[in-house]
Amino acid sequence: MIQEDDYVWHGAELPGGEGRASERRLSVDEEDGSSSLRVDFHTSWGRSAGIHHANTEYYVLEGEIDYGGRKIGKGGYVYAPKGVPVDYIKVAEGTKLLHYREYGDAGFDAVDSLASAKRWDDAREDVIVIDSEAMQWDAVPNPGPMPGLFIKYLHVDPVTGFYTRLVHAQEGWSDHRLAHHPCYEEAYTTQGHMEYNFGTLDLGTYFFRPARVKHGHFTTMEGGATWLLRSDGELKNWYTQNEWVRWGGDAVNYSPDGVIEEPHAPIRHSHSTHDMAEPWRTEEDMRQMTAAWQFQIDQGQQNSPIKHQGTGTDPSIRAIIAAMKKADAEQLQGGHSDGHSHDHDHDHSHDDHTHDHAHGDDHHHGEETPARERIDLDWGWSGRDTEHADERTGALAHNWGARVAWKDGDPVPAPIISSLPVRSRSRGRWDGDGM
Repeated sequence: MIQEDDYVWHGAELPGGEGRASERRLSVDEEDGSSSLRVDFHTSWGRSAGIHHANTEYYVLEGEIDYGGRKIGKGGYVYAPKGVPVDYIKVAEGTKLLHYREYGDAGFDAVDSLASAKRWDDAREDVIVIDSEAMQWDAVPNPGPMPGLFIKYLHVDPVTGFYTRLVHAQEGWSDHRLAHHPCYEEAYTTQGHMEYNFGTLDLGTYFFRPARVKHGHFTTMEGGATWLLRSDGELKNWYTQNEWVRWGGDAVNYSPDGVIEEPHAPIRHSHSTHDMAEPWRTEEDMRQMTAAWQFQIDQGQQNSPIKHQGTGTDPSIRAIIAAMKKADAEQLQGGHSDGHSHDHDHDHSHDDHTHDHAHGDDHHHGEETPARERIDLDWGWSGRDTEHADERTGALAHNWGARVAWKDGDPVPAPIISSLPVRSRSRGRWDGDGM
């Protein structure tokens, strides 16, 4: 995610055209040439009829384009499928576009006439020309936990589910849950202001989020917010809330007291979002989130109460305590044969000592390891348990964030947790709360 002002301008890659234009490369797929671009036209520009090598989209932010004699201004949209002959296009000087190429590069084959041009054998769909400004906003049928989300569909691929749409969130719309999807999602902000856990979405902000990356929550600020949003498949929402993460490792040359140069045994450390968190949400945040939760309940959906992130007992500590109690009970039952039941429910929640129980150190000199040190911690269901069948063997196994061919009834693929912070050089913003 980045503010477009942080990108440099390049000469626009628009082969076969006449005129001068520059582009900002918002994102590029280096394997097949797919690109999301911001293009400014310094002169009038035009290109004859021909055939694109990629599914190609034009969306007018400012100015005017002429497609085959049909002129459309701000909000104008043209979809040109790969392998399908398209008419001439002219772009007025000063026009600003969003320009997308999918499943192919910038290649373009000019033709003598539209009537004589032949479609590629594997070409699908036809050219779409839309004046989105003349379209009505439709309420999103499944708006999440609150009403106030609206949509204009520009293009939906009937085979893959790939779709391009304009989305508008009213002022005060909020979704407090973390979500992940089987497809990628990218968006360019065309109007307004929204706060998001990966940063601030305002005019000219762009993000590309690979499939399955957890994201949220969102809060729309004054005036609402509008985006042009694209996904490479049907957007299924899988929600999480009251989230937490635990991670750790072995420090080999440092400690809380600083660097340790002399050889020493690695020092185990572990960290949880609960260890770091403070109640950073405001009273207004909590009011909105509670209202969103209640709305979902009123719709007959499942939900759980909202709390300040990082408050309450750390779920990972609860898992350790439960595992130790189970191990204690097993040890007592194995050590007593008198048939009596022993209630061994003492409290292991003294965190200063909890980590000692989970180490399998080799200091028993061949003795059987006590049950407590054989604890198999139960952290809940494992992400690997719900991996897609082709996760590690498919053609895209090298790219964990690629779209999965998910359908209703399949196991929900495991989420990817991203903790990358966001920084805008031009705006000076920084948000390290991404999760």
